Amino acid sequence: MTEHDQRVIHRHSGYVLIDHLLEVPLDHAAPAGERIALFAREIVAESRENDGLPWLLYLQGGPGHRAPRGLPVWVEAAAQDYRVVLLDQRGTGRSTPLTRQTLAGRPDAAARLRLFRADSIVKDAELLRARLTGGRPWSVLGQSFGGFCATTYLSFAPEGLSEVFITGGLPSLTATADDVYRAAYPRVLAHNEGFFARYPGDEEIALRVADILRTDDVRLPSGERLTVRRFQTAGLGFGTKAEFDDLHYLLEEAFAAPSLLSEVFLRRLEAKLSFAEHPLYALLHEAIYAQGTATDWAADRVRADFPEFDGSAPFRFTGEMIYPWLFAEDASLAPLRDAAHSLAAFTDWPALYDPAALARNTVPVAAAIYADDMYVDRDMSLTTASAIKGLTPWVTPDHAHDGLRESPKVLTHLKSLLHP
Repeated sequence: MTEHDQRVIHRHSGYVLIDHLLEVPLDHAAPAGERIALFAREIVAESRENDGLPWLLYLQGGPGHRAPRGLPVWVEAAAQDYRVVLLDQRGTGRSTPLTRQTLAGRPDAAARLRLFRADSIVKDAELLRARLTGGRPWSVLGQSFGGFCATTYLSFAPEGLSEVFITGGLPSLTATADDVYRAAYPRVLAHNEGFFARYPGDEEIALRVADILRTDDVRLPSGERLTVRRFQTAGLGFGTKAEFDDLHYLLEEAFAAPSLLSEVFLRRLEAKLSFAEHPLYALLHEAIYAQGTATDWAADRVRADFPEFDGSAPFRFTGEMIYPWLFAEDASLAPLRDAAHSLAAFTDWPALYDPAALARNTVPVAAAIYADDMYVDRDMSLTTASAIKGLTPWVTPDHAHDGLRESPKVLTHLKSLLHP
């Protein structure tokens, strides 16, 4: 930390919001080298502002997504008992963001990006903990990729933790990226079936769109050509409650005329497909599974084993997969293509988890495992749950992957498991 640490305080809606901006090393192995900004927002109920509440760090899903702005619904279930900390993980939001603007043209872009995985995020969190709590352990709530980070935290810095809550984010400790996507494609197919069962007419609409894209040079408002394979990536949000329906409402307005895609459709679709706001998600998505081996564009290679995604009838959308051709077709990613290929070829990835340390874990852990999670494999999560000593799993069919965002009951139930 430095003498330039800053705090800004706001009050509204019955809460006190305190912004913290501080500096951490870019490379924790070289603490005297380049430093980057780290932003976190503290939230506490105004009625408990002066109470000695314990701290709860929230780790957002992603990778490459900033912490939520405003007051997430689960804060109501947390802020009466904790001082909540929303962290913009390194490279996102106000934490020295990595974007096309800041990365393009850098000869060291790939090497720099290798410092933005869960291991570095945990080391950032430990410096933040020292700054905010005075060294006292804190609770951690990890959603999705944030749960992956929490598992890394349990592996390498458990002394910083008093308890851990994980929602939809128990990773396999040993699976390769190939293993992850080989298990994921069938789940995506199942979610396609659920989508088209709910909206039976949408498959015909999607096929009509694909037929036009195969024959016509259709351009998005940005000027990028819309291809069938890129249109298929609109299924990325199928695993969340809200976006499952959002695609249907988008398809409803697909046509301005029988063979003409509407401007409204193309504008909204571009917003859904572009990675301009979160390029790190595309750059690091496969790297979050890498431990000692190259990912080598696993999702693209494994897709060849699933001809159902060839774009013909029956039409199927893809899910949370990143493909090398996205770095040519998405203008926000194109300047980062070389870095993306370097990351895919890199082999010397350090371990993200320590199975031996997790087997002797002493930190209380409660984890929500969603029975129908499109993004995180249930069986892999259950295997990990049994490998972490003291972890209490809650397997539930009642929530999608974004259950924490949709209902405060998710965190309330997890708290009850550790504090009956």
